Amino acid sequence: MKKRRSAKDFPQEILRLFDGYVHGFTTRRDFLEGAAKVLGGGAAALGALEALKPEYAWAEQVPADDVRIQQEYVTYPSPDGSGEMRGYMAIPAGATGPLPGVLVIHENRGLNPYIEDVVRRFAAADFVALGPDALTPLGGYPGNDDEGRTMQRELDREVMMQDWIAGFRFLRGHQATTDRIGAVGFCYGGGVVNQLAVRLPELGAGVPFYGSAPDLEDVPRIQAPLMIQLGGLDERVNAGYPDYQAALEEHGKEFTIHVYEGANHGFHNDTTPRYDEAAAQLAQDRTIAFFNEHLRG
Repeated sequence: MKKRRSAKDFPQEILRLFDGYVHGFTTRRDFLEGAAKVLGGGAAALGALEALKPEYAWAEQVPADDVRIQQEYVTYPSPDGSGEMRGYMAIPAGATGPLPGVLVIHENRGLNPYIEDVVRRFAAADFVALGPDALTPLGGYPGNDDEGRTMQRELDREVMMQDWIAGFRFLRGHQATTDRIGAVGFCYGGGVVNQLAVRLPELGAGVPFYGSAPDLEDVPRIQAPLMIQLGGLDERVNAGYPDYQAALEEHGKEFTIHVYEGANHGFHNDTTPRYDEAAAQLAQDRTIAFFNEHLRG
């Protein structure tokens, strides 16, 4: 296992270059050339790239065999999307009746071990949680993020959106859930949460983590309360939020925005050096409290 490093171990310009690379705005070569200039050589640039890659052994906050939960892989229909989808579901052990549900929406690389652990975290907090894998039509998450990102870029974004909507409806219709379903998503998944808020009036609550804002003309359609979680150093994503916030205020929408100063894009993901433990824990606690407030009772 790699030694855990933090964002403070890297110049901020390296983190900015890495963000561009992992989101497809630049190439691996672009990252290495830029990092070499910052760090003074190609060997150092390669070392930084390796150090910034995820280490999934760090992500297991709730083990799959945790006695508090039951977990399984499920399939569900997506008639307006890819036809059939696969997801990872976790249910609180010993539940005596239906519980509220949380749809967990992954980043731009498929249902990796980090997202599976997030699913289990919500089950341990007494929600029925489902994490669909958008890469199902291509065989599912391939086992590493680099391939996963490449695969996800091959998929049609509207078809993927229909697959997320199908996942929401599957979870809402499941015998283990009430009709109160929330959605939480990270990076790409945060943008999906904003889109679900636009498209699904039955969404109970949404928590987008550092995801793209929806088109401003769609904001009047939002009915769900939102808790928006942003990293203070995430200039790329944060640039779209002043206008989004103004539109939410203009149309009288219920929302809260939390900005975690000193935190980078991806600060919730505990498998990379961009992880910020204090910010991630506070954001997770706030998310659970928000879902408890809006999905129970």
